[in-house]
Amino acid sequence: MRSPLSKCEVLQPKSLEEAIGLMARGGPITPMAGGTDLFVLLNAGTFKGRRFMDLGGLEELRGVRKTREALVVGGLTTFTEIRRSPVVKRVLPVLQEAARMIGGIQIQNRGTLAGNVANGSPAGDSLPVLAVAEADVVLAGPSGARRVPFTGFYTGYRKSVMGHGELIAAFEFPLARLQGMRFWFRKVGTRQAQAISKVVMAAGLRTGKGKRVEEARIAVGSVAPTVIRLPKTEAMLQGKRLDASLVSQAREYAMGEVSPIDDIRSTAEYRRMVVGNLVAGWLAQ
Repeated sequence: MRSPLSKCEVLQPKSLEEAIGLMARGGPITPMAGGTDLFVLLNAGTFKGRRFMDLGGLEELRGVRKTREALVVGGLTTFTEIRRSPVVKRVLPVLQEAARMIGGIQIQNRGTLAGNVANGSPAGDSLPVLAVAEADVVLAGPSGARRVPFTGFYTGYRKSVMGHGELIAAFEFPLARLQGMRFWFRKVGTRQAQAISKVVMAAGLRTGKGKRVEEARIAVGSVAPTVIRLPKTEAMLQGKRLDASLVSQAREYAMGEVSPIDDIRSTAEYRRMVVGNLVAGWLAQ
């Protein structure tokens, strides 16, 4: 049964400071950005919250900019804005690749990067990119702002380190962590868009003389309760010469490092095979 939306209360703060104050003092309140996930739950009657905070008017949480140290993407920046941003295209084009794969045009126009992260689904298409780019999540709360490495943001399925009254203000991509890395992204689903990923993967590689791997980063979604890095496969690649033998070895390492489950969208064995094939395909390129 659909939720009776007429019984819901919607707060509309005019500033981030006001929003944080309401979150800290006002009891259970659900922040709402694009609403692309939230309205599905409300329509299905599976979400029990009745008090919401519409963050749409907080322009201070929107936009993309580059500083001397980092690429900064506001939490309320939509995927359409990311797709169209010349700054993202220049600094981190793999984020644009992921943005193109999220839902359809309507979803990209409404959905925000912070919403995709806060939702916490392990199938979120932007999450592996944040993991391999080693982004920092900027949280704003009653005690001020703090930065959390994205790889340490989730504590379990749809659970995170966010404290009471905190909101995702922005994402920072330190330029030093992007330097020399060639990034790669692939989504495997029933369709390329408007379908939940069976497996989604992002990777980064930096090589030196003789095609030796100086650094490898691999992040995979839809194979665990949260998006995960593959540290054993990354470590195995370190210092090795990139050739056909290493590609084959990395495929086996990656398949052995994930423990997916069977569900309505796919089987565990299929997901494990896809992870191996994606790692091999990435390195072969």
